[in-house]
Amino acid sequence: MSLHTHTAKVLLVDDHPLVLESIRQLLDSTFNIVGMVQDSGEIISRALEHRPDVILLDACMPGLSGFAATKQLKKLLPSVKIILVTMLTEAISISEAFRAGASGYVLKQSASDELHAAIESVLANKRFLSKKIDPEVREAVEHEWFRPEGYSSDLTGRQREILVLLAEGRSTRHIAQQLNISMKTVEFHKANITRKLGVHTTSDLIKFALAQGITTLQF
Repeated sequence: MSLHTHTAKVLLVDDHPLVLESIRQLLDSTFNIVGMVQDSGEIISRALEHRPDVILLDACMPGLSGFAATKQLKKLLPSVKIILVTMLTEAISISEAFRAGASGYVLKQSASDELHAAIESVLANKRFLSKKIDPEVREAVEHEWFRPEGYSSDLTGRQREILVLLAEGRSTRHIAQQLNISMKTVEFHKANITRKLGVHTTSDLIKFALAQGITTLQF
């Protein structure tokens, strides 16, 4: 049963006081804001004290990351809905957020347009993903893709490196510069990866990397 919106208790977490204040003003008339937390060390204790229905959590805070905090919070308060509010647009970050137990993912740059809808969605047990996320990334995250186990075992170290960078949304030019190889070589490796894996679109490559846990983001 979803709560009446105005009685839903919301806890705000962000290390920037101005961001906290602007989010409070945005939501104050619709939701019951039970607290504002600036220090990542206080997230757990304040959540246990207020037992909110929804926590809006900054993904990149000094100390405890939003991903790690989400995991801990979901263990302690399994019914709490967590929405990560972040600047991170890569598939890997989004996938990690949902894997850690978040119910929503809102980009800071569209928070004023999306936060009300995001809270409504998660209270109704629906997942919310920011509309501003690149369609290919959205497709990859919404349909995480699994191949038979061991399917990627014959990728070379260099191919796995390139797959990780592709999954992070890096362009061919960026990968060439980062690995100090030519764009032609990157395209050659990419063609070999798609041939070995039997996948062709960037979103399928991203899905494959996510499904295999071939990512560089660590908790």
